[in-house]
Amino acid sequence: MAKAGLWASISPGSYSSDTQRMENIHDGDGTPSSSHQNVKGTAKWATSLENLLEDPEGIKRFREFLKKEFSEENVLFWLACEDFKKIQDKKQMQEKAKEIYMTFLSSKASSQVNVEGQSRLNEKILEEPHPLMFQKLQDQIFNLMKYDSYSRFLKSDLFLRHKRTEEEEEDASDSQTVAKRASRIYNT
Repeated sequence: MAKAGLWASISPGSYSSDTQRMENIHDGDGTPSSSHQNVKGTAKWATSLENLLEDPEGIKRFREFLKKEFSEENVLFWLACEDFKKIQDKKQMQEKAKEIYMTFLSSKASSQVNVEGQSRLNEKILEEPHPLMFQKLQDQIFNLMKYDSYSRFLKSDLFLRHKRTEEEEEDASDSQTVAKRASRIYNT
């Protein structure tokens, strides 16, 4: 039951719905602005893992990649910890701490992450949770992703295909913009 709550809060749907909302944002001329934002997507993702993790579309693509590498639990754990830090209510914090522990850290975890000191984190700590209780473990996972999976992601077919698509969309958009400007100049 606790596992379902955690997965529901960090499932692909929760991030893709944010992406869908972003796709519905329009520029002043009535055209979707997401193409302008996404054009910078892969270029921004390539600058740092932090930038990638700030973008819902970046998270979605990175998760796709990590699934293929059988290490999606790393980003899911990192995201769950980020959500955990935002919780104010003590009871909610206890519930979420237990969900994170049972899903990612316990010896019986369904999606166990591989972190040092994991065995030292026991269920007693869950009784008095605080927003940064998972910080050390989250940092370990972040560094694992940053120095391992992230660099492979940037070289992956998935990333390179997405980058090419963005570049093609940008070229098409630039061509249309030039054509519009030219027609305005010559039609005046």
